[in-house]
Amino acid sequence: MKAIRYHQFGGTEVLRAEEVELPVPGPGQVLVKVAATSFNPVDDHIRLGVLAEAIPTPLPITPGLDVAGTIVELGEGVTGLQIDDQVIGMFPLNEHGGAAEYAIIAAEFLATAPRTLPLADAAALPLTGLAARQAAIELADIQAGQSVLVNGAGGAVGSIVVQLAADAGATVTAVDGPQHADRLLEHGASKVVGPLDLDAGPLAVGGPFDVVINHVRLDPEGLAKLTAYVADGGIAVSSAGAVPADDERTVRTASVWVTPNGSHLADLVSRLDQGRIKLNIVDRRPLQELRAVHEDAENGKLLGKTVLTVS
Repeated sequence: MKAIRYHQFGGTEVLRAEEVELPVPGPGQVLVKVAATSFNPVDDHIRLGVLAEAIPTPLPITPGLDVAGTIVELGEGVTGLQIDDQVIGMFPLNEHGGAAEYAIIAAEFLATAPRTLPLADAAALPLTGLAARQAAIELADIQAGQSVLVNGAGGAVGSIVVQLAADAGATVTAVDGPQHADRLLEHGASKVVGPLDLDAGPLAVGGPFDVVINHVRLDPEGLAKLTAYVADGGIAVSSAGAVPADDERTVRTASVWVTPNGSHLADLVSRLDQGRIKLNIVDRRPLQELRAVHEDAENGKLLGKTVLTVS
């Protein structure tokens, strides 16, 4: 089968199209005929090797943490799934495998694909949706009536956080560039501001807030300034560096380290099929252009969530 792999960490030149043997599912695994994967910024960091210590991963690596496709073979002990089922899933951060014609993935990481999207487009949901859900629901536990600030709301993860928070009944202030404003208001944000001027303080944007969720890479000083944006007894959740807690004001903090979870993914699929969340896919490109997608990401030219289709 065809796959794109790299045998060493480095720049985009390490990505190579190769012919590899068709994998065989082991116990608890399934073989999926891949319809699509998607690009996530962490793919770039893993390829460069900057996460090699934090996420030990044996080489060679077939990138692609998301997968959408059709089950073609079941491993021993797999129940609840059948051949020809259309599914989506996220690989663990130390495994990968979506950038290939076929992929092996543990059945527990899969969910039935959405009915309301083309199968290939559904590859945009797993990692971004799970990261958003883990931030908004598992860690922040956003409740109706709370005030929520989402910094970096225009990105793939932040956009879903805004929708999950609004769906929970919270009042959401979305922070990002004006080019995202109309979409974020449609997603349920009460207002869109930004980019955030951390020196202006929380009052400048209507804070402090019960919940602050941060997806913008900040230096330690910037992260420390975000603490003031959290109301007494509130929580800051960040996927881009830890926001310091404030024990005197009982401000808690948590960091997002996204992990695969089939039941959480099934919940996201249900919300998507009900129209409670939407995906913002800005581009669909063939898998053969994976290196170009990595190059665009490295050069700041990737406009947003990109699906890579497998023909």
